[in-house]
Amino acid sequence: MMRAIGTTDMRTPPMVFGGNVLGFTADAATSFRLLDRFVDAGGTMIDTADSYSRWVPGHQGGESETIIGEWVRRSGKRDRVLIATKVGMMPGEGGQGLAPPRIHAACAASLRRLGVDRIDLYYAHQDDPAVDQADVLAAFAQLIDAGHVRHLGASNFTAMRLKSALDLAHRAGLPAYAVLQPEYNLVARSGFAGELQDMCVTHNIAALPYFGLASGFLTGKYRTRDDLAKSVRGNRVAGYLDDAGAMRVLAAMDAVVADTGATHAQVALAWLAAQPGVVAPIASATSIEQLDELIDAWELALTPEQLDTLTAAGA
Repeated sequence: MMRAIGTTDMRTPPMVFGGNVLGFTADAATSFRLLDRFVDAGGTMIDTADSYSRWVPGHQGGESETIIGEWVRRSGKRDRVLIATKVGMMPGEGGQGLAPPRIHAACAASLRRLGVDRIDLYYAHQDDPAVDQADVLAAFAQLIDAGHVRHLGASNFTAMRLKSALDLAHRAGLPAYAVLQPEYNLVARSGFAGELQDMCVTHNIAALPYFGLASGFLTGKYRTRDDLAKSVRGNRVAGYLDDAGAMRVLAAMDAVVADTGATHAQVALAWLAAQPGVVAPIASATSIEQLDELIDAWELALTPEQLDTLTAAGA
């Protein structure tokens, strides 16, 4: 069940816990229960960002990291978990984007909120074309040399920019991105499939896709506009209801669900985990029941025919 995360020394089952819900749709007490359940079931990586959950009225960012930090302090499970966080989408001390002073200030703030002395996986949350990539990687190198960061990841990078960063790291002896976090799921494939996916396979860069359940659309609970009220995030899936391709995917999932007895969410994650270059999709839950459903997907192996059916539906 455990998978190597690219060329790093880190391992994970075929799911990373998405910390975007912590302090947002999951309060502190619920968050602590979810994190305990995930780690006790064998989960190893929690994914967050300094900007989570800045989009909530009254929030400033850092709420998710703060809850994780409090859980680490209360649970004593730091040695059982890998913590991934990000820099680049929230301005603050040192500027904005991936300006080196911002990277250093943001890392220090994340370490304080998380209550740890080292971040296991530190992402550039998005590319910053305004900053020379050599300066970005040099800033990350300083954090690694200081012992504040173990490994680097890139999120929301194009194939061209990821390749230029990899080439630069090789030429200049700078640390390279070992992980890619793209948007990728059964109904959103174009941002990863093709050149970017091929690059991950060729260079053994571990893809840990976000929006593995397409903001909940791939759970199968949203079929009509009346269903959008089922969640505070329902408006995020409204566009899929008018997308003929997305509805074909849902119909194909219905058939695989009938064949396997698995749930739609489990099928969606199992398809992702079977794709070339993908090590583990990121998925979140707001209740123990939802999380247990996702954990059960770790052992689900779809047949080649079922994978083909799902892939063809969204082609």
